[in-house]
Amino acid sequence: MPRSKRAKVVHLSKVTKKGKALTLKTYANIQACVAQYAYLYVFSVDNMRNTYLKDVRTQLADSRLFFGKTKVMAAALGRSATDEPAPNTSLLTPHLSGTVGLLFSPRAPAAVKAYFADFHPLDYARAGTVAARTFVLPGGVVYSRGGEIAVEEDVPLAHSIEPTLRKWGVPTRLVKGRVELEGEYVVCQEGEVLGSGQTTLLKMFGVATAEFGVELKAYWVKEKAEVVVLAEGEAGGGAEVGEDDEDELVDDDEMME
Repeated sequence: MPRSKRAKVVHLSKVTKKGKALTLKTYANIQACVAQYAYLYVFSVDNMRNTYLKDVRTQLADSRLFFGKTKVMAAALGRSATDEPAPNTSLLTPHLSGTVGLLFSPRAPAAVKAYFADFHPLDYARAGTVAARTFVLPGGVVYSRGGEIAVEEDVPLAHSIEPTLRKWGVPTRLVKGRVELEGEYVVCQEGEVLGSGQTTLLKMFGVATAEFGVELKAYWVKEKAEVVVLAEGEAGGGAEVGEDDEDELVDDDEMME
């Protein structure tokens, strides 16, 4: 009997885990980079976004970046002087906690600090993060940017979006086909923890408040075999990280989401 050519259901949830093979590969790659590069930086990330971390990787093409599981990175650098791949790399291990990564580079500390000091792209905030500013919708006709730009440069919000605004608690109404507010509506206050409704409204009105930032925590100089610990805020920084930003361990051979 011929085999059926009917379409078969493929469960996308069933994927092969890389597991130990990826761990061993990353461990070996990190130790190889220790021998190859003149500087090794430990950095932390604020408001993690894969897109911007990819931009860092592209712009620092002469360097190599690892980001993810800290236990693997710590094991590769050594937990003590007895198992470190090069003198004093184990001194970086205490700084491998939280949302951190490793950057191997031929670039001197001054150049790397200057690069990250100027790299702070804005993105939309996520639920669970702290509001960086207060955002208020003015009363009257609601415009697409919610008062962020001059009325002359803006356009009224489409009437089809009015039900969505009411869904998220904004007391709007339709008047002759235009979305209106009887008075001001505070979407969020600076310093408060944002909910999903607030982040949806901020994105709807094009208000980006989450600043992606990379801060250097410490670095290792191969020539001198010394570790320099940087003061907090010395190499830039940003706001808090959302709860859904944890990534699997990746290096420059494994693309992020």
